[in-house]
Amino acid sequence: MEENFAHFLETNARRLGDKAALVWDDGALTWSELERRASGFARHLAKQSVGPGDRVAILIPNRWSFVVALLGALKVGATAAPLSPELRREELGELLADLRPKCVIDDVQIEEGSWVTPTHATVPAVIVYTSGSTGRPKGAVFSHEAVLFGTRLWGKVVMDLSDEDVVLGVLPYSHNYGMYAGLLAPLLFGGTAVLLEHFTPEAVFAAIKKHRVTIFPGVATMFRRLLASPLFSNSDLSSLRVATSGAAPCSPALCGDWHENTGVRILCGYGATEVPRTISYTAEDVDELPGAAGRLMPGVEIKVVDEEGRPLPDGEVGELWIKSPSAMDGYLDQPDETREVLSDGWYRSGDLGAVLPGGFVRLVGRKRDRILRGGYSVFPQEVEAVLISHPAVAEAAVAGVLDADLGEEIAAFITLKASAEATEEEIIAYCKERLAHYKYPRKVTILNELPRGEMGKVLKSELLKRYTGD
Repeated sequence: MEENFAHFLETNARRLGDKAALVWDDGALTWSELERRASGFARHLAKQSVGPGDRVAILIPNRWSFVVALLGALKVGATAAPLSPELRREELGELLADLRPKCVIDDVQIEEGSWVTPTHATVPAVIVYTSGSTGRPKGAVFSHEAVLFGTRLWGKVVMDLSDEDVVLGVLPYSHNYGMYAGLLAPLLFGGTAVLLEHFTPEAVFAAIKKHRVTIFPGVATMFRRLLASPLFSNSDLSSLRVATSGAAPCSPALCGDWHENTGVRILCGYGATEVPRTISYTAEDVDELPGAAGRLMPGVEIKVVDEEGRPLPDGEVGELWIKSPSAMDGYLDQPDETREVLSDGWYRSGDLGAVLPGGFVRLVGRKRDRILRGGYSVFPQEVEAVLISHPAVAEAAVAGVLDADLGEEIAAFITLKASAEATEEEIIAYCKERLAHYKYPRKVTILNELPRGEMGKVLKSELLKRYTGD
């Protein structure tokens, strides 16, 4: 049987006592206070007959009350399901209909107490919903053992956390990246989590300075906006020792700019909602390969396969299949969808990549994103990399659009750096010089900003709607 994840945090509470576990702009909770409030909330849930087998939906932003609700649910042996407070009413209704929770928590009143947590867990720990980029969102179900393994990967292997570290929690806790890297990892390893509800450059700079943040899990959009902020030159980032990126690719150029201007590395990596952080650079890595996602994490297996599922040799591009103790058990009440991605313990990622010398893994793109132009395969990520290398381009997204003659044509959407100027024709010519004749975009659209989801991923479906006028 699996040990309840809450037990590990209870051990830290006994050990660390009056040390700060959570801090925010105008408040803090020590480990002892967090434990008493989580226990008090567990008693509150038990009075509502919540226990093993029940699901608890948590609809709270990055506040102390979210952490208390999460731990309280685990303490009573229930399954916690963090949901984004940013969801529209219709979206939330669909998720709740799928989840069927025993209760929905959107606030927590201060109620302290004691609670005896069951030693072993009999139901899953958490359910995290996918972004819905491949259809309607699905609930990925994780065991306590999977959560523990994934949190250990983040905390010890990637970030090398200790009691002295302070981790910025600005990524939404309703997503795996934010929950694991920004909350569970510092709690498991005895650090301090800084709670920040919304990202703004001003809020991040202030939090890093005030709380002496040492680790900053972020996304590419955040790093880019911080560098472009007029406050950057006077900001105090001296406490930072490492940053991590996830959710969406962080280009080598952006990583280089960040390192050059801050002296802090961005640790790139790869994972999915279904298998958190399986490939990554780590705080201890000396060598990096620009454009690679990192190396395989300890305890994780990977193979690159062809269309028939046959393993390919190193260096050849195919679909990444991943086997990890951190993987989900499956999608909630969706056995057919689960069988499509899980087979004999292997998660079929749908991502295309190759294993390079030294064990580095390079990602090429998504199978479903592949553009078939006149019989040629084109992967958006390669075209986007060339676009971003243009000195005037800040961001880029590439997608295939229907074409009567070629099947699909390549369309690019870009934003420009502050004060930079470039025409669409200039961008096309730049790409034409650097890409094969079938790869360069024939249509470039310059926008003020690219539409993005809550975790910074570009919403290409929205871009295509603008392109087609649908």
